[in-house]
Amino acid sequence: MVRYDQGAHSRAKLGFVLLASEQTIEDDLMRMRPAGVGVHFTRVRNSDTITVDTLRAMRQGLADAASLIAPEAGLNVVCYACTSGSVVIGEDEVIAELGRGAPHARATTLVTGVVEGLRALEARRIVVGTPYLDEINAIERDFLERKGFEILAFEGLNIRLDTDIVRVSPKFIYEFARALDKPDADAIFISCGALRTLEVIQDIEAALGKPVVASNQAMMWHCLRLAGIGDRLERYGRLFQH
Repeated sequence: MVRYDQGAHSRAKLGFVLLASEQTIEDDLMRMRPAGVGVHFTRVRNSDTITVDTLRAMRQGLADAASLIAPEAGLNVVCYACTSGSVVIGEDEVIAELGRGAPHARATTLVTGVVEGLRALEARRIVVGTPYLDEINAIERDFLERKGFEILAFEGLNIRLDTDIVRVSPKFIYEFARALDKPDADAIFISCGALRTLEVIQDIEAALGKPVVASNQAMMWHCLRLAGIGDRLERYGRLFQH
């Protein structure tokens, strides 16, 4: 007779809707995945050119993409894994679309995780670095200010192609973060799941003596906490001690 157990992912199952062009998030989330937690992916069609219009166009594909993530497995959480898309489309609209596709999972967005992470760190005054065009930066800055954060510095790299964002070196990200910092900033937020910030997050925190929030780190932290997983992970910044 066949014997069954609870499966490899008995603690929680997390689902992520990635951009079709995405090349960084899967590696980062698998690196942070605690034992017993499943991390499952699907993708939504997008243009390699990242503008306000191309980000907004993804909205129509979110529900269908979410519906394809292990539909019989019992997902605990489903998340749209795009910082800029989350602020351009809007948190509420993204969550509604994900809920249509995966109605039994708790729906959230990457930028929701960022906001919750900054609040957990009690960071009110922040500096922000992004790879985005100015038209996207203006929307993100407004979003963060409406969430109650005081922005001491906000700088974008004006990179248009997603395939170029993934090629920004971690060493540059480290230098970028250090240049952005202000003495009275409570935390540094490096925005974008395509950036390889996770590789240098501890180095930045050690150099500056303050917490760093990165898109993929905050998203994973938030999704784990939503699923009831409170593990404190090493090597991924101060946030994971909350």
